[in-house]
Amino acid sequence: MYYCIVNPSARSGKGKEIWDNLEKRFIEKKIEYQVVYTKGPGHATRLASQITEKIDDDKKKGHELPKKIVVMGGDGTLNEAINGIKDFDNTLLGYIPIGSSNDFARDLDYPKNIDDLLNRIVEGKVRRHLDLGKLTYNAMSRDMSRLHDEHILNTRLFDVSSGIGFDAAVCEEALSSGTKNFFNKIGLGKLTYGTIAIKQLLGAEKIPCEVKFADGNTVKLDHFIVITAMIHHYEGGGFKFAPKADLTDGLFDICMAGNLGRFKMLGALPFVFFGHHYWIRGIDHYLTDKITIKTDKPMWVHTDGEVSVKSDNITLECLRKKLQLMS
Repeated sequence: MYYCIVNPSARSGKGKEIWDNLEKRFIEKKIEYQVVYTKGPGHATRLASQITEKIDDDKKKGHELPKKIVVMGGDGTLNEAINGIKDFDNTLLGYIPIGSSNDFARDLDYPKNIDDLLNRIVEGKVRRHLDLGKLTYNAMSRDMSRLHDEHILNTRLFDVSSGIGFDAAVCEEALSSGTKNFFNKIGLGKLTYGTIAIKQLLGAEKIPCEVKFADGNTVKLDHFIVITAMIHHYEGGGFKFAPKADLTDGLFDICMAGNLGRFKMLGALPFVFFGHHYWIRGIDHYLTDKITIKTDKPMWVHTDGEVSVKSDNITLECLRKKLQLMS
């Protein structure tokens, strides 16, 4: 049994049309499947949770394991589904990328032909184990007037990257302003993040922060532009923040830009796109499996480009080879 979670709104509303063509392959191959279309934010998380929450009962009853989930959509839909999985040891994930960014799939050897990708998935075999990240945070959400008590912590998983500061602010504006939908509709979705990035850099606040690494070392910055923990090479629709990232080593590639002017960072953007930015003074690279960031005021935080909270205290941990991927 394959449980298919499909975002019909992906690729400017063509998600269902693309799925209808792929569904024929399941029928032709006589593969048992169930499909559910997502109906809005958070739905993919609930679906993945429902599919995997009774795995212990399935074991006792001798039902087929592992559970096989196929996600069809963009990075956001994939992130939601991963956050719903209750038992990663007994869940295999297949992913068919049809979003506007597709940063998760960008540095994987995915076949360009979707039919070929589907053929990989229906083999039902683990092709690779990939790292996941875990974000722990105290937070102020969009509809709250103040921070939670610092002892009440929230968590969220991510598969590409998580960041605080500039990159999260870019993602937040892309999602809330309608800019992303506008560019997607005219076929220029890849321009979304670059356009907003320029605007955000020019208006960036100078916020101090303290960064503590797993080995106890601490870095203090008078102000910072962005701190992002990368699992994959790319985020933001193709910005190569981590050109040497290893998706299976259990370590984040930390990109930290601090104590440099906004115009200098603006000039660095083209170098970031091609992954040649670490020669610029003020942009630093670290490897670590855990990092804690405290800022002087709550700032937007993203996980795989999805933004819903502000926080002034976050911890990021790398979970080595947690995800079992069929694609």
